[in-house]
Amino acid sequence: MEKEGVIYQRVHDFGKATDIIQTIAIYLIALLVPTFLGQILKGVFPATSIVVTKSQLIVGSIVNASLILAATNLKGWVKILGVVTMPSISTVLSGYVFGTASVFMIYMIPAIWVGNFALIYSYKYILVSKNKNYFLAGIIGIIIKVAVIFGVFEILNLLGIFPVKLVKNLQTAMGLTQAITATIGMLIAFIIYKLEISKIK
Repeated sequence: MEKEGVIYQRVHDFGKATDIIQTIAIYLIALLVPTFLGQILKGVFPATSIVVTKSQLIVGSIVNASLILAATNLKGWVKILGVVTMPSISTVLSGYVFGTASVFMIYMIPAIWVGNFALIYSYKYILVSKNKNYFLAGIIGIIIKVAVIFGVFEILNLLGIFPVKLVKNLQTAMGLTQAITATIGMLIAFIIYKLEISKIK
């Protein structure tokens, strides 16, 4: 393990080619899934189907998995901050997941960045740097992520930033949905993480 800062540590030092492929793959997931997957699902499945109505869960779970994979596989501030910021920007720009509420999500972007970074940092610090349990890192990261995002939302809501008619749905999106998608993402990433570890060994 490198004797550098936590951000520069990862589970295994992959070769240069593998590192480039992983970086591109994780970046593409973080950028394209929030932008296009929801629209693709809407085009394939009926508008009333659970796949479309719960598309935020699908998109969010995949994005959270990519964040965790970035934590275990990527190193360096540039790569990590790229993964941290891409999903929220592409989600707001696409306007699909939050629909008419997307414009108000601009106020939430900094909190989402901090939450995403907390999830990544917890894995780098607890799992990679301290060699502790995968799920311990996930639970701590998810708690911090949800606390930051939901806490900032509630503060902004008290300031009257969000229209009253959108508050209930946004409360769910910024709280419960964040917890669910981060947990599912943790489980998805765990499968990939175990496969990688088995190959390394």
